[in-house]
Amino acid sequence: MSLNQLIDAMYELETTHREMLRTAEVKKESIIKNDTDTLIRLLNQESVLLKRIQSQEVMKNEAIVSFLLERGIKSKLNLTITEISRLVFDVEDKERLQQAQMALSTTLLQLKEVNEINQKLLEQSLAFIDYSLDVLIDKPTQEPVYKHPDQRHGAVGQFGYFDSRA
Repeated sequence: MSLNQLIDAMYELETTHREMLRTAEVKKESIIKNDTDTLIRLLNQESVLLKRIQSQEVMKNEAIVSFLLERGIKSKLNLTITEISRLVFDVEDKERLQQAQMALSTTLLQLKEVNEINQKLLEQSLAFIDYSLDVLIDKPTQEPVYKHPDQRHGAVGQFGYFDSRA
């Protein structure tokens, strides 16, 4: 029966990761639209989902330990689902376990891709903000008019719209 618990735990994980995927896709749109209120709400929702995923991972690991104990294996090793499926001899059970593994891995791959896109979007947004700030307040490294090097030490011109000393 612990195999059924393991399969159920994997499907619960897949469902929660699918929710996380939907959240990440909405997050992508809010990053593109620069909707910070929605983005903050989604980040809070993601933290709730992460806590749920952590508890589901614990349940899955407990199901794995229970399954191994049923089979007479007292190992403390972290076995993968592929390695565990080698211990399942019933064809139907093995197929259900592999289907659960495939569903979870497919969802995780999709989530990884969306998260990478979101990360790139955030990096681009931060680079644009940094560039905008540089344009507004940065002092140029060279003055626009040539001065003899001996005469430069006293004055540095103020360029940009804001006084950075304020």
